[in-house]
Amino acid sequence: MAGPLSHIKVLDLSRVLAGPWTAQNLADLGAEVIKVERPGKGDDSRSYAPPFLKDELGNETKEGAYFCAANRGKKSITVNLSKPEGQQLVRELAKGVDVLVENYKVGDLARYGLGYEDLAKLNPGLIYCSVTGFGQTGPYKDRPGYDFMAQGMGGLMSITGEADGVPGGGPQRVGIPIIDMTTGMYATIAICAALANRAVTGKGQWIDVALLDSCVAFLANQAMNYFATGESPTRIGNAHPNIVPYQVFDCSDGYIIIASGNDSQYRKLCAALGQPELGTDPKYATNADRLAHRDEIVGKIMALTVGWTKADLLAACEREGIPAGPINDVGEAFADPQIVARGLRVDLKGIPSVRTPIVFSDAELALDRPSPRLGQDQEIIEG
Repeated sequence: MAGPLSHIKVLDLSRVLAGPWTAQNLADLGAEVIKVERPGKGDDSRSYAPPFLKDELGNETKEGAYFCAANRGKKSITVNLSKPEGQQLVRELAKGVDVLVENYKVGDLARYGLGYEDLAKLNPGLIYCSVTGFGQTGPYKDRPGYDFMAQGMGGLMSITGEADGVPGGGPQRVGIPIIDMTTGMYATIAICAALANRAVTGKGQWIDVALLDSCVAFLANQAMNYFATGESPTRIGNAHPNIVPYQVFDCSDGYIIIASGNDSQYRKLCAALGQPELGTDPKYATNADRLAHRDEIVGKIMALTVGWTKADLLAACEREGIPAGPINDVGEAFADPQIVARGLRVDLKGIPSVRTPIVFSDAELALDRPSPRLGQDQEIIEG
């Protein structure tokens, strides 16, 4: 079975992560993606190494792990966009594609005659997606922007990490460039929506997606908490701002996560811990009650969990249908039987990668090409 976007052709003029993540999503869905890189150097992220990946024989390749995280399934050509002949090559390519993804600074490609208005004249059905730090409008539009900055400016770091005044307290970025990837996911959704719209209208359009916008949009319940109260949420470590008990708990040999999402699960947890009367105590009967007495009830539950080993408590939770799980490192995660069964690790011609977490009933992901060597598909423009 073909991928659902196997009829789509994409020109990827982006680099580093947010734009390449967008184009990789499209490649995984079956689109033909041609990545345009600088001669000699390529995508900036090619230099974000070591570590380098190893091939199926265990030999170190020249492919950096960071670059390979966001460029699976693509073809690579090199074009010097500062030269008129390079600009003309891109114009010719743009005539024959459905989608163009770019993350240059606002106005840069327009100076080369490669802006949306320029290329739409050549290809009226073109879906042109611009991914920037701050968007095409607003007082910050000309600023460069990176994931770390967006996490800070968009409020995410103010709610991530331990509270001030406790060990390890202070703002923290998320352990992955989550806003780059979130922006890439929003861009992918927008592109697919624009393609669906074009199927009806025949018209392409310009999509404007920004890191800062995506971070603010991703605040979700925390943004709504602020709107409801007028008070900015604060860092509370591994606890949940709206649900109790829903956090990391100590065991005798480490930690586990217990995510009691409703009153029934809370009562089951108390019973499993040997204290069913705690589950029926009117003081803690509802989630609102438990929120009002967070420190008190969490302290009582913690006093019980420390008497259990991780394995025994996880087994007890599973028997009773209480959501709970271990805290795995990355290696443990990829060794987890569920993750193995779902096939999240894939090997593409000996190069390991992570499968896009989508399963179709009547289509297949395109997972047959590892990230490309620089300029490996130069024949696209040379012959």
